[in-house]
Amino acid sequence: MKRMNWSGRSRSFVAAGVVAGLMLMVPTHASAMGKKKKKPVDLSANPLADVASKQPDKELFDKAMLAIKKGRFDQARLDLQTLLNTYPDSEYQMRAKLAVGDSWFKEGGTAALAQAEAEYEDFITFFPQTPEAAEAQMKVGDIYYMQMEKPDRDFTNAQNAEREYRAMINQFPDSPLVPKAKQKLREVQEVLAEREFLIGQYYESRENWAGALARLQTVADSYPLYSKSDQLWILIGDSYAGEAQQVRASAALPAAVRERLNQIYLDKAAAAYDHVITRYPMAQHVEDARDRLIAMNRPVPEPTQAEIAANDAEERSRQPMRFTDKTLGVLKHGPTVVEAAHVGEPTLESPQRVVAPDITHENQQIFMQAFKAEQPGPAGAATTAAKSAAPAASSQGAEQPAAAPLEFEKVPQGNGGTGIGASIVNAPNGDASPATGATAPPRSTPAADPNAVVQPVQNSTTTLPAAEAPTEAPSQVNDIHPGQVPAQPVVNQATSGKKKKVKAPKADLGAESSSKKKKKKGLSKLNPF
Repeated sequence: MKRMNWSGRSRSFVAAGVVAGLMLMVPTHASAMGKKKKKPVDLSANPLADVASKQPDKELFDKAMLAIKKGRFDQARLDLQTLLNTYPDSEYQMRAKLAVGDSWFKEGGTAALAQAEAEYEDFITFFPQTPEAAEAQMKVGDIYYMQMEKPDRDFTNAQNAEREYRAMINQFPDSPLVPKAKQKLREVQEVLAEREFLIGQYYESRENWAGALARLQTVADSYPLYSKSDQLWILIGDSYAGEAQQVRASAALPAAVRERLNQIYLDKAAAAYDHVITRYPMAQHVEDARDRLIAMNRPVPEPTQAEIAANDAEERSRQPMRFTDKTLGVLKHGPTVVEAAHVGEPTLESPQRVVAPDITHENQQIFMQAFKAEQPGPAGAATTAAKSAAPAASSQGAEQPAAAPLEFEKVPQGNGGTGIGASIVNAPNGDASPATGATAPPRSTPAADPNAVVQPVQNSTTTLPAAEAPTEAPSQVNDIHPGQVPAQPVVNQATSGKKKKVKAPKADLGAESSSKKKKKKGLSKLNPF
């Protein structure tokens, strides 16, 4: 029994040794946890976090950055301000100044963003040559980008964002943030172009050609990467075609001037349609431009392979508008910019803006040139003036007498009446008419020229007949002279005792018309009419 116990013990020891060896070979869970890889550190948030230092300024800076990460922005700004005031020569001065602006930026809100902009501008003023200055300028543009409205709302923030992104790209062209700034600038310009396009489209629908061309031409000059540029140039051509139609309908213009103006505006419309085909050959509305050129009997240009490749790259870089984008565009505060291009250089310097008075002045110059082109030269002007002057001379070269003025004179009374006559005073080579007298002797007049435009007026004297005296009225019979007794009528004594009644004649009732219906009698009752 003892021998068996020893063997059992030996077996247990061997098993224990094997287990111990296995435990030594396999690492424990605690040791495995100790050798776990560290998480990557965001150096952009705190680039000095890995610096092993126990200096007070370093501890204040690390404490402030941790407070910003946890959302305790007031505590972070207090620690950063303590660092700036207590350690003016610290190597953390620049990062602490920038971190103050970051705390306001991450806090959000209108007031906090305004304070962040002020902090970033102060940083650029104090440290203009540092790489962090480009970061601060980028953050200023982001502040306005976050507050942009939709294209049909206030566009002030969009304009400010465009200005700040352009300043960042122009002032810090070597910064690694330039590609990001360019893409943000393309999206901002997409919003501004959409706003101007909607206004120009409204003016074009109301046939306000000057206002439409001013808005549309501004977009075409400033934002060539706009997603609807093909439709934009088609509207420009349609506006010029509308002006040509308006000129053709104007009856007040001479025919030659009207035709010249019509040709000028049609040429401008055709140039706009040509630009759609050559600049945007892969766009959606390029076929509409081709159809318009064919309808105008104009040649259709063919784009080059380079133009096709460049526009194809632009169209492929745009994201299509999906249903979710439209839904979120209605719900969210800012604009939807998914259709903005991701390739191509955005406009860094905008040209002068086109306004409606500029288009009106241009139209006035076109009208003046058209009228000057149709006016004759000096010889033609003299000929035209001669034609519109006095009547042409006769075939013998003698001038025709001018029309003589009229003179009214009194006509002597005849037979107790009065009358008024008129006489014509001849030209200087004729005899003067008598000053008085109702009649004048006939005068010899030269033979009328059949080729003359205006025939001479012959002498004539018109005398009105004398007014007849009124007929004497007959004397009245019933006049009673003074002292005379009126005569009494004679009465027949035989019939004076009895007065005879005189019957009034019966009225013919059949001749009277009455609306009263008469009763029918006899066989007339059977007649329904």
